Amino acid sequence: MDWRPDRTAKKAIYKQLAEYIESGIADGTFPPDKPLPSERYLAKELNVNRSTVVAAYDELEANGLIERNRGSGTTISKDIWGLAKKRIPSWNRYIEAGSFLPNLPVTQRIRNETVDHKLINLASGELSQDLFPMNFLREITSTRSFIGSLGYDHPQGSAILRNTLTEHVNKYRGIETNPSSILITSGAQQALHLVVQCLLKPGDAVAIEDPSYTYNLPIFKSAGLKVYYLPVDQDGINPEYLLSLYKKHRIRMIFLNPDYHNPTGSQLNETQRKAILEISSEHGIPVVEDDPYSLTSFTGNKIPTLKSMDVHGNVLYISSLSKIVASGLRIGWIIGPKSVIERLSDAKQQIDFGHSSFTQWIANDFMESSNFQSHIEKLRKELEKRRNQIVTSLNFYLKDQVEFSIPEGGIHIWVKLKKDYNEMQLLEESIKRGVIYVPGSTMGSKKGYVRFTFAREDEKSIAEGIKRFAEACQFL
Repeated sequence: MDWRPDRTAKKAIYKQLAEYIESGIADGTFPPDKPLPSERYLAKELNVNRSTVVAAYDELEANGLIERNRGSGTTISKDIWGLAKKRIPSWNRYIEAGSFLPNLPVTQRIRNETVDHKLINLASGELSQDLFPMNFLREITSTRSFIGSLGYDHPQGSAILRNTLTEHVNKYRGIETNPSSILITSGAQQALHLVVQCLLKPGDAVAIEDPSYTYNLPIFKSAGLKVYYLPVDQDGINPEYLLSLYKKHRIRMIFLNPDYHNPTGSQLNETQRKAILEISSEHGIPVVEDDPYSLTSFTGNKIPTLKSMDVHGNVLYISSLSKIVASGLRIGWIIGPKSVIERLSDAKQQIDFGHSSFTQWIANDFMESSNFQSHIEKLRKELEKRRNQIVTSLNFYLKDQVEFSIPEGGIHIWVKLKKDYNEMQLLEESIKRGVIYVPGSTMGSKKGYVRFTFAREDEKSIAEGIKRFAEACQFL
């Protein structure tokens, strides 16, 4: 066989092989009266994995061009034009052609591995079961009558919950709003998707933080946006850099996580926030403020949210109960100008016909009760203990091998490794030793960092997890 795959091409080798064989069938290179080369032979001849040949033959079979029969090998279909047979869709082509991009392979790997409860989980950005207010939530479902309808709710979400949220954000976040300016969403993630899909178009330039959890989200690329990065250090972003980025690329929207930033744990000071709002109002750039962590402040110190300082209506405020109550409730919200909220709620209705009235009822009753405040106070204390434990463990097991800033809230700590490791080798070795975390490059352009989440495990497991990570570092 003279043909060889082009290993420099962007097209996958199995697709190149499938197209070559399809072309050969059409021009007679592969005659219908002779079997096609075996998978093993082709793999050896082309110096590729056998799985590559299998994938190529799978695609050809799905297209009705070949038949695979045990004992007689792979042959060209006798009914190649599909006159008598039903054809199977080429699902690989559909999967690859979809406009909604998949997560990065390493992100998929981490997600799949965290299902294994044997691993110490320092990767998942959620609370552990013992930090959920289970007793309070059970009390609501067992002793109180369900309020609401089991039919479709208001497009923006339960009117009762939106009233409660109006009071909640005023009390805890200093935001003055009204129920008509609030949309209930399935967590903050859906809120972010709605903003990107409804308010931006392909080719628009947006600014996100680097590092950031949004860095590895495919939604920006799926929407065809041009993404530019705002470097984040222990003091957050530099507003002057934001201004220069806008002037150079005409940024259409800014995405920020100002309080206990994921992953660095940094917090923008009030002066920086004022400067960002001045840039936003001077140039008419919307700011999307993602605020999952501000209520977790270990010191109790409050810095005003961007939205509470926003006098011109430039900020879209996103928050949820996922990081402070329970991720499984799937209760998030967006606060913004009424016209924007109506646009987003129209899109949400097209997607899911509105949010579950049952979980909205539970969330509303909990947020209205005095138990909410006591839960938040307990949560802060427990998270601070775990933060202290991970800091102690890092200093004990890794000493001068790492650098990090100590977060004053949130659930993450961003650690710089002084030695130059192969990221994937270190992750694989850590998984072998029973601990998992998030490699830094999945959250930013710089390598040599890791993100540990300390909300998912208790103090004993955190200590053991850092010990195992240190052992993996020493092994490599």
